[in-house]
Amino acid sequence: MAAGVSLKCGDCGVLLKSVEEAQEHAELTSHSNFAESTEAVINLVCTTCSKPCRSKTASDLHTKRTGHTEFVDKTSEAARPISLEVPKASMDIDEPAEASKDCQTEEMVAPEVDKKLLEELEEMGFPTSRATRALHYSGNTSLETAINWVVEHENDPDIDEMPLVPANTKVEAPKPALTPEEMKLKAQELRERARKKKEEEEKRMEREREKERIRIGKELLEAKRIEEENERKRLLALRKAEKEEEKRAREKVRQKLEEDKAERRRKLGLPPEDPLTTKPSSPAVEEKKSFLPVRPATKVEQMRECLRSLKQNGKVKYDSSWCSSSLAYSI
Repeated sequence: MAAGVSLKCGDCGVLLKSVEEAQEHAELTSHSNFAESTEAVINLVCTTCSKPCRSKTASDLHTKRTGHTEFVDKTSEAARPISLEVPKASMDIDEPAEASKDCQTEEMVAPEVDKKLLEELEEMGFPTSRATRALHYSGNTSLETAINWVVEHENDPDIDEMPLVPANTKVEAPKPALTPEEMKLKAQELRERARKKKEEEEKRMEREREKERIRIGKELLEAKRIEEENERKRLLALRKAEKEEEKRAREKVRQKLEEDKAERRRKLGLPPEDPLTTKPSSPAVEEKKSFLPVRPATKVEQMRECLRSLKQNGKVKYDSSWCSSSLAYSI
């Protein structure tokens, strides 16, 4: 069996990179079923801000918040065989070069384990090296955890090799179990920490949503302004085209009238009208005169005028019957 590169929670399926992360996960969720896995923890790094994302969901959320869309898959680069040792107290990382060389050349010995648990495993038929390895990597806490470790790693190529640690390595005694009151306080502290973290995350998301709403509002206003501007330009162009079309129509009518006028003059035998002699104001005068037409005298009026003049000259004796008949005849 290949060496594991992560720890998988059997309750929720989350992949964890180290024992420390598994402990934090257990404190937050109360999950305790962890197993070594050969599946590497996903490591998607944003090329813009270098933020690591450990799942596709996290990368999608990061893209939605920031707009960054390009990620580099560094899962294989970050994959390392996981150590199942109980985390020790942090040591100074600024050791001199001589100390690092001494650590490389110091003597390696078998780790110290619980003798009673080791004897019980040997009585069950496990080799000493396998039992020692199981107790060492399972935390040297109980017989059950050691047996579970052996079952999970029975196909490892080095399962029967004696584990070696530096000779000056001190085996820390397992931490005493917490009392119910301490566990209650610890759980309350973790819940409070998770609540504050959730509130901060919600506030940050609300700010992001507000920024997004403002941006969308500005884009909508700009789009509306551009649409109104285009509509105004379209109306102006339409009006201009209508005016030009009306102008062309008037010009066609004028040309038609000129042609008809020239044709009438030609039929009457009149010479063509000289455009230079035409007065510009003549249409206005003609139009003004057209409002006051001269009514010609009728035959009745002419007959009356004739009779009036004859009577005044004494040449004809006035006869009403003759006048009436003359008027009737005229009519």
